[in-house]
Amino acid sequence: MGRFGQAEAGDCAPKTDPSRRVLVVDDSAMQRKILSASLTRAGYRVTEAESGERALELCAVDPPDFVLSDWMMKGMTGLDFCRAFRAMPRESYGYFILLTSKNEVSEIALGLEAGADDFLTKPVTALEIRARLAAGERILGMEAELKRKNRLVSSTLSELQGLYDSINRDLMEAKKLQQSLVKERHRSFGNAEVSLFLHPSGHVGGDLVGFFPINARRVGLYAIDVSGHGITSALMTARLAGFLSGTSPEQNLALILSDLGIYDARPPDELAAYLNDLVLEELQTENYFTLAYADVDLISGQVEMVQAGHPHPIVQRADGRVESFGSGGLPIGLIEGARHTPFEARLSPGDRLFLMSDGITEAEDPSGRQLGDEGLARLMAKSRGLGGPAFLEALVRDIAAFTGGDFGDDLSGVLFEFHGAKKNAD
Repeated sequence: MGRFGQAEAGDCAPKTDPSRRVLVVDDSAMQRKILSASLTRAGYRVTEAESGERALELCAVDPPDFVLSDWMMKGMTGLDFCRAFRAMPRESYGYFILLTSKNEVSEIALGLEAGADDFLTKPVTALEIRARLAAGERILGMEAELKRKNRLVSSTLSELQGLYDSINRDLMEAKKLQQSLVKERHRSFGNAEVSLFLHPSGHVGGDLVGFFPINARRVGLYAIDVSGHGITSALMTARLAGFLSGTSPEQNLALILSDLGIYDARPPDELAAYLNDLVLEELQTENYFTLAYADVDLISGQVEMVQAGHPHPIVQRADGRVESFGSGGLPIGLIEGARHTPFEARLSPGDRLFLMSDGITEAEDPSGRQLGDEGLARLMAKSRGLGGPAFLEALVRDIAAFTGGDFGDDLSGVLFEFHGAKKNAD
C-alpha cells in the first residue's frame, strides 16, 4: 500500500475529537487523498488544499485545528505557508505539522523557527500521523482548558470589579457623610477663633475634631483618633460626634445642665473617665480612641485640658515659641477604671493652641523619617504669619511636600487662636 501501507493499524489508536478540523496541504492529489482517507477514518473533519496559496484562503474562512502540510510544493513552500499561517489572526491555536523528507538538524531548526510544531519524515504511516495528532490534541486541549479558566477568571474579576465599584460608591458617600460631621470649620468669637481640618488617608477614617460652646465665655475643643482605619472606625467617630454635639447640648456628654437651667461643663478629667466607662460598658466595641480635650475661657485665656493617649497639645506663643503640654495618659475604652490627670495652660493675646492627631507628627518622608515634634514646630514657625484656615491649609501642604503626597494616616487638627479680651469686656 505504498507510503501509507499500515493505515489499518491506526484503527487501534484512541478515539479522536470529531469536532477537530484538519487541513491537508499537498500539491500531489494522490497524497492528499491517502492522507484524507486515513484521517477521515480516524474521525477528523478533513479539508484539502492543493497549494499554500489555496490553503491560506481556506484558513481565512474556516481556521483549522490542525494543518498537515508538505514542505516541498510548487509555488509557496510549506515553510512559507507555515510563516503566513502563523501571521494570521485567530482566536485559538492551530497545530502545524510539516511533512518532509528532510531530517537534518539544521532543516528541522529552520522549520521550528518558521512556526511548525512537529515534523513527520516521509514515508509516514497512518498510525504515526494519528499519534502526532494525538499529541497535538493534548496541546489544544490544554489551550482550551486554559481559555476556559481565563474566561472564568475574567468573569470573576468582572464581578469583583462590579462589587468594588459599588463599595467605592458607598465609600464616597460615606466620606461625604463623615465630613459632614464637622459642620462648621471656622468660627470667630470676636476675641478668639477656632479652625478645624479633617483629612482622612482613605475614603473614610477614624479622626474626628470639633468644638462646642459651653456658655457665653467658654468653649470646648476636642480632637479624637479612633483605633484602626476604615468603616468601623468611621462609624465610631459618628457615634462620638453625637456624644460631643455642638448643636444639641442636651445630648452632649461634656455638658451638665444646672438647676438654674444654665449649661456648665464637666471637668476634663471627669469627661475622660465618663467616656471611658461608657465605651467599655455600653458600646462594647473592640475599638478604643485617643482624646485631647480643652475647656477654654474666651476672656481670660485660661485652658483646662486632658490628654488620653493623644499627641501633646501644643501652644505656639505670639513670639513663635512652641510649648507642649500633658503627660500622655491612657486611651479611652482600653482599660477599665482608667483615670487621667488634668493640666492647665494660659493663653496670652497672639497665642494659639493646636490639638492634632498623630498622623501629623508620625508623617514619614520617602526615606521613612518621621516629621516629629521638631518638624511640626518648624512648619508652624514657617506659617507663623498665617491664621485660621489659611494656616491649616499651609500646614497640610507642607506635610504633603514632606511625605511626597502620600499620607499614611489620617490628618486632623483644631486650631484655637486667642486675640485677647476686648477692651470693653466685663
